[in-house]
Amino acid sequence: MATINIKTPLDEETVKKLKAGDQVFITGVIYTARDTAHKRLVETLDKGEKLPVDLTNQTVYYMGPSPAKPGQVIGSAGPTTSGRMDSYAPRLMAAGLKGMIGKGNRSPAVKDALKKYKAVYFAAIGGAGALISKSIKKAEVIAYEDLGAEAIRRLEIENFPATVINDIYGSDLYEQGKAKYQIKA
Repeated sequence: MATINIKTPLDEETVKKLKAGDQVFITGVIYTARDTAHKRLVETLDKGEKLPVDLTNQTVYYMGPSPAKPGQVIGSAGPTTSGRMDSYAPRLMAAGLKGMIGKGNRSPAVKDALKKYKAVYFAAIGGAGALISKSIKKAEVIAYEDLGAEAIRRLEIENFPATVINDIYGSDLYEQGKAKYQIKA
């Protein structure tokens, strides 16, 4: 396990270096999207239409911010439960998505897609939304404005803290943690 500074958009070389358990600080551009936005993205792909954002090598943060206070770029920006996006994630990885940030376990289908499409799943710390928002330097709605807090936003981030949970090699930090403390009979 290492501490690694990475830049987005992600390239295959970077993704190959990341291992479950690595602590990362992400700098660059990421996009926000939650379940309703994911549903719309997949429906757009299924119709053969162009997405409102090119997902090639991009990272999506599963987050809907609270309103920004005066003088702030964004309000509290903590992660939402990733499992709600599991039915859509493989399709978006097939469209080029390389990174996802959220909280909680991923389904076997998502873990298989991470290996197949060479993508990575990061966890951000739940309950730390106010702290995480400090790494967001700019935020703008770029699609699905009608969804309010769940609209797709383009975020410029600097040293965004996250942990690699699932890598392209099939490793799962959550499973490793449970196994480490399992009582042997």
